[in-house]
Order: sequence, then C-alpha cells, then structure tokens
Amino acid sequence: MTTDTSNRDRVFIFDTTLRDGEQSPGATMTLEEKLQVAEVLDEMGVDIIEAGFPIASVGDFEAVVAVAKQVKKATVAGLARAIPADIDRAGEAVRHAQRGRIHTFVSTSPIHLAHQMKKTEDEVIEIITKTVGQARNLIDDVEWSAMDATRTPMDFLMRCVETAIKAGARTINLPDTVGYTIPEEHFQMFKTMREKVPGAEDVVFSAHCHDDLGMAVANSLAAVAGGARQVECTINGLGERAGNAALEEIVMALQTRGDAMPFFTNVESTHLSRASKIVSAASNFPVQYNKSIVGKNAFAHESGIHQDGMLKNAETYEIMTPASVGIKATTLVMGKHSGRAAFKDKLRELGYELGDNAFQEAFVRFKDLADRKKHIYDADIIALVDDEVGSSSDRIKLVGMEVVSKTGGVHTCNLTLSIDGEVSAVSYEGMGSVDAIFSAIKQAVGQEPHLVLYAVDGVTGGTDAQANAHVRLEMNGKIVSGNAAEPDTLVASARAYLNAYNRLLMDRGASAQGAMAG
Repeated sequence: MTTDTSNRDRVFIFDTTLRDGEQSPGATMTLEEKLQVAEVLDEMGVDIIEAGFPIASVGDFEAVVAVAKQVKKATVAGLARAIPADIDRAGEAVRHAQRGRIHTFVSTSPIHLAHQMKKTEDEVIEIITKTVGQARNLIDDVEWSAMDATRTPMDFLMRCVETAIKAGARTINLPDTVGYTIPEEHFQMFKTMREKVPGAEDVVFSAHCHDDLGMAVANSLAAVAGGARQVECTINGLGERAGNAALEEIVMALQTRGDAMPFFTNVESTHLSRASKIVSAASNFPVQYNKSIVGKNAFAHESGIHQDGMLKNAETYEIMTPASVGIKATTLVMGKHSGRAAFKDKLRELGYELGDNAFQEAFVRFKDLADRKKHIYDADIIALVDDEVGSSSDRIKLVGMEVVSKTGGVHTCNLTLSIDGEVSAVSYEGMGSVDAIFSAIKQAVGQEPHLVLYAVDGVTGGTDAQANAHVRLEMNGKIVSGNAAEPDTLVASARAYLNAYNRLLMDRGASAQGAMAG
C-alpha cells in the first residue's frame, strides 16, 4: 500500500451520517449521541460534517448548533431546501462553526418536477439563482445539489450547474438520489460537466450515491475518476432505504488501490473501526458480520486453506492489515478471572471510554456473564457494553421476570417494571413465551405499538452464546429499533422490546404510561 501523495489528487470526504444516515427508519440519535459521532468524525480527519437539517425541527436545529460549536477542524454543513426560510435557518445554525457551509438543493429530474415540485425548467433556474444567491449572502461556503441528478437530461443539468456556479456555489453536488445509475454513466456525467460547463474549473464537484442497486461505492469511485473531488458518504453505509456509500469503503479503496486510482483522502484510517462501533451503537443499527472493512468477519479466517496461507504470509488472504483500520490482530482472552485493569484495557482496545459509573456497571455485567459462559469473545463484550450504555437513561426498566412455558398449554409471564421510577407488576398469558412477555410489557405501559420486526441471533457460537435480540416498533408514524444481548433468550427479548419502547418515549415530557396517547 502506497502512502506517497505527491502525485495524487486529494478527495474531500463529506460525511452525512448525522443527516442522511439518521433518516434511516429507527436510526434517530439523541443530541449526546450526535456529539459523540461528530467528535470521532472530526478526530479521524473528515473534511465536512453534515450535522443535520436545521429547519426540520427545533431538535435538529439545536443539534447542528451544538455540533458547530464543538467541531474544531472540519467544516460543518447544514442542509436546506431551495426555500428562503430553510436557507436562513441553516445559516443561523452553522454560523457558530469555525468553518460553516450551507448545503441547499432542488429537484431537477422530469419526474420530480412533474410530480413533486410542479415547476417548469425555467422556474427551477430562477429558484437556483435566488436561493444560491441568498445562501452566498449569508456565508462564503455554499454547496448546491441537483436532487435526482442521474435521471435529469444532460442539457438541463448543465444549465442548472452553470446557474448555480454563477450564483456563487463553490461545490456542485450531483447526487444519485435513488441509486439508479451505473459506474460508466456516472463517470461520463461528471466528465461532461467538468469539460462543458462554463466555470466548472472553479468549483469542486461532489458525488452522493445511494445503494439501491448495490453500486453506491462503485459509482462514487467512478465519479472521482470522472472529475469529482468530494464524496458524500456515511459510516457503515447508513442512510435512507438501502443506505449511502460507506465512508470506510471509499477511504480504504482509495488507500489500498492507489496504483489504479491516483487519489488520497485526509482521513486517518486507523479510526474506522472505532467510528463504526460508535455509529452502530448510537443508531442502534448492527453491522452485518460480512460487512467490508469493519464487519466482524472482515479479518476472520475459518477455512483450513486460508488459515494455512495466513500462517505462512498474511498477504495471501488479506489485502490490508487489521491495524490499518484500527483492529488489533491479537486478542486478549477474557474470562471470570480477569480483573478491572484487564477489562478496562480491553474496552480501550475495542474503542470504548466509559465513565466510572458506566464502567463499574459494565464490569459487574461482564463478571456475571463470565460466570455463566466459558469463552468471552470481543463480540460478547461489545454487545454487553453497547447494551449497558444504551439503557442507562431508560424510563422503563426491567426489574424482574418469570416465564412459565407448557407444551400445548398457555405461556405466562409475571413481569415487574420500573416506569419513571414507579414499580409496576403485571401478569399475562400468551400464545407463546415471547408473546406473553411483549403483551405484559404493553399492558404495564398502557399503549399498543405495532411490532414491525422481531429477530434473535447468537452473538458468538456455542450453546452458551449470548442471544442478541432485535425488535422494531412503530407508533404514530415513528419507527424505532431496539437491541439487547443476554445469555437468556427470553430476557434478551424483553430487554430489546423495552429498549425500543424507551426510544419511542424519547424526548417526550409526559409520564411513560401516558406519553404516547393520541
């Protein structure tokens, strides 16, 4: 892997985890979680952090302001539709940043103009002139995006880009909003823009690709080859529908294949694994095991042939080192005889820095798990800590649970919960153990969220593996996800359901038993 950048062009990394990533159903983050994600992005060298959509809500505005005040190196961007009120609100939010940017967008494709915008091409041109000019009067750094650019006729797209440049935009983003394009088309679109649009040499072109057809990263790299020098992406590929181009894959593709792609980024790749874990915990979206770069199996080898090759020379089956993305090749074996110092060192290795109280609670749960489980793997500890951190401020907590199951008979759950500090005990009979548990919780809290998804898998192998339960709930149009890991599958299921339930209650001022009424 080459590290010499003298003959390579720089690609700016624009991270939109906090904006586009958070738009994934169920991925809403608290303010504290957003600040934690922003901090790791800034530390790893991301060039631009899109902190949110300030006009969307008071919470979004406050989050952009907080991120703008915290970030020390990166530019902080706020998204705005091509509407004067949006642009003013974004400008107000990012003015707190050392380097702020207003990112404004308007639809350009025929299908969007006919069915969503209900505007003519000439009206869109006028909107671009006015809104980009308004943004530029508020701040020097303005980015303009053509929503659904890849389904826009080339002649009209060039006209829009030229208009945005004349109005003062310094960055031109041509997003593949619906993940429709293919690499060859994407390359040609950027090449044409660079060669034919007046003023194109004075701006940075940007790619923003969605993964609906599984080509977001390939399309992003094709855009770079075609002249784009900014890529918009998210940690773990988080984002609407099938997600965005994954930041870690973009960075490592350019770093690993500098021979074929003469470009570089300023992202410190050794932070990638930690960033992935933090975003996964904050968004409550687990990373699939075989995910490129940061997945659990990305640097794991089970095949005998592969193991033999790895023992002889790691390069036989690894094109990058685990250390290059922040993963240690060696693992400290943890068990019931491990002390606090070893546990704290293991947490640091896995990318966690816990406060004294959170550390003590995690250590107690670790020792309890070690007494019941022969082998403690990194994945066990990650699940344990993420579960502990995520539940520390829950308004509904599990105090105790007894489940009685009978073959061919009713299943009974006797449940005790703490709801906003008040203990409530209920009993419920269901068609199965999980049905009885979930129904008992709903009876205790007094509301009926819709169960969208329930799944259980093992964190590690073996009969003593922790069960990792996943629950997704919907209530009043809001969809949230909950996870929990426990050696007992039923306890994990109950705690995952409560984790999701607590997310439904997040940021609501009423008591838990009445918060979701109406």
